[in-house]
Amino acid sequence: MECDPFALVRSRATPSQGKMASAKARRRNVQRAFHVPDPAKVAGKRILLLDDVLTTGATAEACARALKRAGATRVHVLALARVVRASDMLI
Repeated sequence: MECDPFALVRSRATPSQGKMASAKARRRNVQRAFHVPDPAKVAGKRILLLDDVLTTGATAEACARALKRAGATRVHVLALARVVRASDMLI
């Protein structure tokens, strides 16, 4: 297994996701914000994408899309923490 922290890079600055209220705003904020500088590094490969905190999944989704556009066959996301809102909880 190979690890390349530079296989995916941010291509433009984006405002902080933390202050955005809606998932739609978060998705729009990170749309096309990431790219793969050397597609040969990911083409035909299964990729494990690590995320520190998953809130709406907008950033992970934008990263996965960039990796898939570059030729990755599959992208799996592993998040270390997940934000759970009160409205998401079953009580």
